[in-house]
Amino acid sequence: MGTAADVTFGRRLRGLARRTQRRYSAGHDRPLGGYTAAMAGFGLYTTAWVTAVRLRGSPLPDRLQPSDVVLTAVATFRLSRLLSKASVTSPLRAPFTRYVSPQGPAELHEEARSENGKETLGELLTCPFCMSVWVVSTLTTGQLLYPRATRTAMGALTALAGADALQLGYGVLVDKATGDD
Repeated sequence: MGTAADVTFGRRLRGLARRTQRRYSAGHDRPLGGYTAAMAGFGLYTTAWVTAVRLRGSPLPDRLQPSDVVLTAVATFRLSRLLSKASVTSPLRAPFTRYVSPQGPAELHEEARSENGKETLGELLTCPFCMSVWVVSTLTTGQLLYPRATRTAMGALTALAGADALQLGYGVLVDKATGDD
């Protein structure tokens, strides 16, 4: 049980949060509390990875190799889109989103559900840019803890991204050759 000062401080903090929410939102529904929780979750996630790296004694590289940066970027791009947009991964997003329509080859447009605090997680799960932050952190830490396995997985994701680009390019060429614009 808290003291009177603790209770008063808590009320003032909640009041400040509500006023900040009102001023920031300008009449729009913006889930700042959910975003705060997501940032705290990411902080805990990152702290867990940092702790694992330290406990394992994995050395940090003196500098990143350009090839590693490119491999990580392409793998992050592909895995983020796979998790946030692919039809096949929609069951993972379904509790937090609702289907709207197809969006490109084998991808979906979904919207976050706004009920029961699911909006922030729904936004995270449908946004490849948001998902990329989590994915790149995971892949980077994976390179420190399990470099061979992580590099193999990143190579496969990079090959998949290349195959996707070839499939899309081929589709454009077929459409041009057959006159289907």
